[in-house]
Amino acid sequence: MNDRTVAKSVFKAQALRYFREVELSGEPLVITDRGKPVLRLLPYSNESPNEILASLRGTVKDYQAPLEPIGLEDWEGLSGS
Repeated sequence: MNDRTVAKSVFKAQALRYFREVELSGEPLVITDRGKPVLRLLPYSNESPNEILASLRGTVKDYQAPLEPIGLEDWEGLSGS
């Protein structure tokens, strides 16, 4: 994830501006304290977790033998292709 970040002190002074940005853009904002992420501001969603996950159904490959090793020729990243 490439969430935008803002320091807690900056967020505090301009919270309403950041609320509007997240609401309009739909993109999360990570609030940091001394450089460490401490909070993530997300737009509200009425969708239940099951509805959100339903959009992913059928998008994952079906692996017949997920615990079996794959051959080097099957692994594009290692074959130099």
